[in-house]
Amino acid sequence: MKIYGRAREEIIKGVKSGRVSIAVFGLGKIGLPLSTIFANKGASVIGVDINEEIVHEINKGRNPIEGEPGLNELVERAVSARRLKATTDGRYAARKADVMIIVVPTLIDDKKNIDISAIEDVCGSIAAGLERGDFVITESTLPPGTTKKVIIPILERSGLKLGEFGVAHCPERVSSGRAIEDITRAYPKIVGGADEKSTETAKALYSVINEKGVIAVSDATTAEAVKVFEGVYRDVNIALANQLAIVCEELGIDALEAFKVANTQPFCHIHAPGCGVGGHCIPVYPYFIIKIVNCDTSMLEIARMINEDMPRRTVEKLLKILDAHRMLEKGEEGEEAGEGMNVGTVREKEKEEEGKLRVLVLGLTFRGDVKETRFSPSLEIIRILRDELNAEVFAYDPLLSREEVEEFATYMHPEKAHDLDAVVIATDHKSFKEIDWDAFGERMRHKIVIDGRNLIEKAEELRKKGFKYAGIGRI
Repeated sequence: MKIYGRAREEIIKGVKSGRVSIAVFGLGKIGLPLSTIFANKGASVIGVDINEEIVHEINKGRNPIEGEPGLNELVERAVSARRLKATTDGRYAARKADVMIIVVPTLIDDKKNIDISAIEDVCGSIAAGLERGDFVITESTLPPGTTKKVIIPILERSGLKLGEFGVAHCPERVSSGRAIEDITRAYPKIVGGADEKSTETAKALYSVINEKGVIAVSDATTAEAVKVFEGVYRDVNIALANQLAIVCEELGIDALEAFKVANTQPFCHIHAPGCGVGGHCIPVYPYFIIKIVNCDTSMLEIARMINEDMPRRTVEKLLKILDAHRMLEKGEEGEEAGEGMNVGTVREKEKEEEGKLRVLVLGLTFRGDVKETRFSPSLEIIRILRDELNAEVFAYDPLLSREEVEEFATYMHPEKAHDLDAVVIATDHKSFKEIDWDAFGERMRHKIVIDGRNLIEKAEELRKKGFKYAGIGRI
């Protein structure tokens, strides 16, 4: 059943009765939950992915995505009811479906240039099977203007014109580990169509699955901007928190205390400082603005610079404490101990002393209890320690196997850790709060802890155990 331009109630009944066929392109952490939610509301869903193993698992009724509560049951139920099947053939899916939803990644390269090639490829496949009355939606986060300048022209290669088919941008608003909740009831859905009929069609479609309702904006470009701005806001706020944390260190006050009290004022919402910003969203989205406009974007650029520099600041915090500790061991007491230490000076210092610096990095994922390492600051911390300091770097993450950890550093479980000069907490996994620091400290050469996530609440207790402790913005 083609839904573009139909009445709201007709669309809702069509989805729930199974007369509407939906193809979802991209069966990752957002696309698969979205597919199962529509399928379990009654729609006939075809999931499309280039990964044959993922397609095979789904067709067997098995969920290939870890860490998403409730998704196992939704996949099994949808496949058993024959309302969800998967394929690698995008053109086939486009020919069979009435609605096509695109949820593939938008990336940046090493030079921060935007890469929407996956979006373009999918649109090409859809164009090959596009029919009059079809409705195409992008949920992938896009630089504002992409729908108008890129997606519609590719779709019109089908020989049809906008108005004969519909297009809307309806950005995902999903965090890893809570996809089902976020899609169905956490936030209103944002929709913006390329024309008025597209906007109204999208409103009706998403009202079937979102309990919080739908917010329609003026057009697709506005909808694209809304999602990007959400990420940019967080990046700038975190950069502010990081810079204020550095200020607090110089002033000799605790940033966490200052931020907490400041945030009791309703117009103040300072985020948490930390050793860096990771994931596939916040470090990427600012470039969706910076790279496409000619006007001043210096605030966004400075925020990126501050956040990208936090892993290095974290390492240099370690070096400063280590050098001060060594000087005190030699009896070279004084206020200047550890001052001015950076990667370059320590590299020279290590040549003079026996043995390499040995550091354990706790946590490789970008966020606590979420299995995702993309742009994780942990990886940059490891790179600096290994490549610039020639340190022996060890790592552990409770969500990753030994083999996965050793893609980045030598595996070392905290319970087996030994002969370390320092530990860097780079991810706020809940399990790290349960570490037995008494036993840990007995096996360390230097009892130094750098808390890049301010995970340890009672730092003074750790200091009483003989540790040299430093957090981000904490005295």
